[in-house]
Amino acid sequence: MAAALPSAAGPAGVPELALLERAVAYTRWVLPATAGTDPTAATPCRGWTLHDLLVHMTDSLAALEEAGARDQVEPSAAVTGYPRPSCPELVGVLRDRACGLLAAWTQRGGEALVDVAGSPLRAGLVAATGALEVTVHGWDLAQASGMADHRIPEPLAEDLLAYVPLLVGPGDRPVRFAAPVAPERPGAAAQLLADLGRREAR
Repeated sequence: MAAALPSAAGPAGVPELALLERAVAYTRWVLPATAGTDPTAATPCRGWTLHDLLVHMTDSLAALEEAGARDQVEPSAAVTGYPRPSCPELVGVLRDRACGLLAAWTQRGGEALVDVAGSPLRAGLVAATGALEVTVHGWDLAQASGMADHRIPEPLAEDLLAYVPLLVGPGDRPVRFAAPVAPERPGAAAQLLADLGRREAR
């Protein structure tokens, strides 16, 4: 039987808003270490350096903020005005966008549809998609920044696991996520990472 989806409504009437807030809180703890890490450091995202991952996350948070504020997501523009922003600069932009997206979602009038590339999706699913990406990429940042012990909290991982079957399909692999692997240890955090093609060290 599939796990039940979280049902406690967030302050804007979108149940998944609380999940998004928890994901952002988890990832923000990693950012100070990330700012001082070599931008060419390898990440669990195959072929991506730390700098590549920060660029991707910054664009993703901008799209998520737009979804919360305008009920639509359009292709994002360049990350910043810098020709090649440094990790500290990207971390600063990432912090600002994390605050901006939470403000946008908190100020929503309630549940609604969000136009994502011409396809209407329930706002809660869009928020859950953001929570999943922010959490897992937060873990990726931690691994690249020497914070291997910064585990995803079990309650957060348990709640995100309930959304994986809805949000990750065959068409998402191997573009967005790698093929599932066997978890290296018990627990929801290890299972979540394994479902998305990552292994948590013992």
